[in-house]
Amino acid sequence: MRCLIQRVSNASVEIDNKTVGQIGKGLLIFVCVMISDTERRSEQLVKKIVNLRIFPDDRGKMNKSLIDVGGEALIVSQFTLAADTTRGNRPGFSEAAPAEIGRVLYQQFCRLIKDCGVDIATGEFGANMQINLTNDGPVTIWMES
Repeated sequence: MRCLIQRVSNASVEIDNKTVGQIGKGLLIFVCVMISDTERRSEQLVKKIVNLRIFPDDRGKMNKSLIDVGGEALIVSQFTLAADTTRGNRPGFSEAAPAEIGRVLYQQFCRLIKDCGVDIATGEFGANMQINLTNDGPVTIWMES
């Protein structure tokens, strides 16, 4: 599983000019399920993400987690994180999980974040979405299981 995580002041996702999910302070998490992913890998990654100390403490040092600050998470599926750009100019996506597997593990990922006590919002798996965000920092982190 690949995730691109951005610490945000706010973020939202639109489909057909309609807002389907939005958050205030927290994390925008782009998620790509890879063909080798399992439920166990998803669980490990969720635990790491919700406890990742990337929010500032009283002295401005990145020392608090999403849970510590009571932040929210906007979770968006994004298979293009599987892009292989090693050959030619057109990316390949053969390492991304098939849609039926990707959907199940994406939904599980969302449930696991919510089960950690984090308020979540989501996009729609497989949809063409427009993402609006204010990156706080900026802080952007790439993670893989």
